[in-house]
Amino acid sequence: MPAAYQFPLQLRFGDVDSYGHVNNVRFLQFLEDARVHWLREPLPEGVRGGGSAAGISSDHESRQESGSEATMFDFVTSENFTLVGRHEIEYLAPLLYRPAPIAVNLWMTRLGGSSFDLGYSVAERDGSALYAYAATSMVLVSRSTGRPVRVPRGLREAFAHYSGPAVPFRRRPPLPNEGRTGSPAALPDEAPAEEPATGGVA
Repeated sequence: MPAAYQFPLQLRFGDVDSYGHVNNVRFLQFLEDARVHWLREPLPEGVRGGGSAAGISSDHESRQESGSEATMFDFVTSENFTLVGRHEIEYLAPLLYRPAPIAVNLWMTRLGGSSFDLGYSVAERDGSALYAYAATSMVLVSRSTGRPVRVPRGLREAFAHYSGPAVPFRRRPPLPNEGRTGSPAALPDEAPAEEPATGGVA
């Protein structure tokens, strides 16, 4: 499995439920923590970090002057934001509280016009144990219209550095919105134009 980006995550005692292991709902927070930090990592080498053609935020120049490095989050401007369209998690083993950090590994599995899919594994940092696989579908949306907008070129270039295979979920029956062929329903960037995107903020 790829480990394009590895986020060390410190468990909290409050993550543990009455069964003595980390509660299943907490894993969604782990994915968000990794995703938020990943988007704020310095841009990969060779990716353009400035200029309006790249679609980067207008405050980038002031951040450069202050010595801050450009990040992927700079492409999420004041005119747009990202929404979560879908999560899927497969739990593989109980995760018990301990002081040593675990790892949330994150990679890009698909990039569409305005949407993208991320894969994750929650595991030991050395890969010796695996606790969960997960996937998230995200959409870039205009703040003013609420409709999907195209992922800018610079962000697409950055995403390419983290590309990896599909998440190896175990065999499961089709989801309710999947047809007999197993084809998923259209994502917002592939949906009719009159249908606005909805979902939770990333």
